[in-house]
Amino acid sequence: MVSLERDAVLVRSGDPIGRLYFPLTGLIAFVMDMPSGQTVATAVVGNEGAVGVLTALGPTRSAMTAVVRVAGTALQISPVQFQAALERSSALRGVVQIHTRALMAQFQHVAACNALHSVTARLASWLLQVHDRAGGDTLPLTQDTLAELLGVRRPTVTHIVGKLRDAGGIRSNRRGSIEIDRPQLEAAACECYQLMRSRIDQIVLTEETKPLPLEADLPVFANVHEERRRSPARGVVGQRPRQH
Repeated sequence: MVSLERDAVLVRSGDPIGRLYFPLTGLIAFVMDMPSGQTVATAVVGNEGAVGVLTALGPTRSAMTAVVRVAGTALQISPVQFQAALERSSALRGVVQIHTRALMAQFQHVAACNALHSVTARLASWLLQVHDRAGGDTLPLTQDTLAELLGVRRPTVTHIVGKLRDAGGIRSNRRGSIEIDRPQLEAAACECYQLMRSRIDQIVLTEETKPLPLEADLPVFANVHEERRRSPARGVVGQRPRQH
């Protein structure tokens, strides 16, 4: 187990994937680094996802930067150990396929949403995604993180946050946190949020209804609670993101 500190970079775009992370709590954003120095988020994952699963295809470099945006804890494993587990476990291979398809669905929806919908509706959708994974109505998000999610400058974020506050979707925003009203936020969001949730649910449910393999599968990780007792979490600080 490791602790994930906010703003820690788990892997940078173009670097070899040295560790895989399976979040238990918190939120990680996948970020594209543009030549101009600006960054934009393309997807987020919490305890339903992972960082680095492309190593299932063999040794590879990361296509994007993974940044911790809500602090939490995670289980980590080396690519070599993960590959060995994949070879032993057909159940694990199935889970990796589900995760990859769900992540691709998120990428596709975010790309379409960025092209078609207003910044206000997009911010509402992103806040709902964060709320799904972070828990609690007060989200630990900075103005820089919101700018990254939207691919805009901070003055635009200030303006849009004000519009959502006036509409009732945001109750208050203080330095480093935003308190939301979920029903009002859902009313302000574009249809992408519900469409994306429905599509990902369909991917997961379709795979889960398939018959289980007959062969015995070996566990990849020890029981999480047992792991917590045996191994106190180590901090993951990482590099500070450029332009974050």
